[in-house]
Amino acid sequence: MPHEWTSKQLARAVAAAGVALWAWNVDTDAFTMDEMGFELWGMKPHDHVTFEQLSAHVHPADRDRVRSAFTATRVILGPYETDFRILIGDEVRWIAARGQGEDVGIVGRTMFGIFLDVTGRKQAEEGHELLAGEMSHRVKNLLAIASALTAISSRSAKTCEEMARELTERLSALGRAHDLVRPLPNGQGQAALLGDLLSLLLAPYDEKGAFMGRIRVAVERMGVGENAATGLALVIHELATNSMKYGALSVPVGTLDVASEAVDGKIVLTWTEHGGPEVTRPDGSEGFGSKLVRRSVAGQLGGSIAYDWASTGLIVTLTMDRAMLTG
Repeated sequence: MPHEWTSKQLARAVAAAGVALWAWNVDTDAFTMDEMGFELWGMKPHDHVTFEQLSAHVHPADRDRVRSAFTATRVILGPYETDFRILIGDEVRWIAARGQGEDVGIVGRTMFGIFLDVTGRKQAEEGHELLAGEMSHRVKNLLAIASALTAISSRSAKTCEEMARELTERLSALGRAHDLVRPLPNGQGQAALLGDLLSLLLAPYDEKGAFMGRIRVAVERMGVGENAATGLALVIHELATNSMKYGALSVPVGTLDVASEAVDGKIVLTWTEHGGPEVTRPDGSEGFGSKLVRRSVAGQLGGSIAYDWASTGLIVTLTMDRAMLTG
């Protein structure tokens, strides 16, 4: 025979699952919740709260949708679920509201349902979407880089065999540099010197034939920690890719200088291009690559990045926190 659950057993199960109970009088708009509900919404418990008062805690971008969704539950056949964000101070929480629609189970003109905190699931979903976007962007960048490296090798090589050897060497160097973008587990690897790191990252893009040494790196001798190396590698790859598409590295006579300066506990890295096509500021909104760079600079390097679209060539100023760079 099926087990008959007592009210105490059900209450324990609901509490253990983190389920918050709610009731909504569709005539008076009175909204009541259990203790878990008030805790979830960051509100002090009291007997009654109107739906409008509760809505004040809903994220402004979701407020109209939530009101429409709750109103629509009266004509929805069967179970429903609505996800939305609420604000608790500066904290954003994702809530799933679940219940039974089409007035099923209504008692005294009151509908019943539950709230669940689904913040962890939503953050994981957002993280997966961001990772997918990053991976797509990086793959496109690598394909563009491979194409440009092929063009560079064809300019300096005299035979097919020499071109194949040069291209293989460049792609191998690119693979070694790209490994720096992949985070390592704690405790693995050692800090790299800033100059060595930059030279390794930029080596695949340098000419080997008629114009060797077109990329010059002159920076302070200092260590770069693993976490910072990941962010810095991503930024350098993005800048180099764009330079090979549109900037100084897209033409045989273009040059690139990377230098550093210490300023008030920060390291200022200056990326200066010369001899490339005429530079113009990009039109339209910021692309995914630029957004990715800004997030990496702010999050992993504790700094900022600025672009100067000078007529002589692009100048990028990357300001990084010394402690975060070496930590």
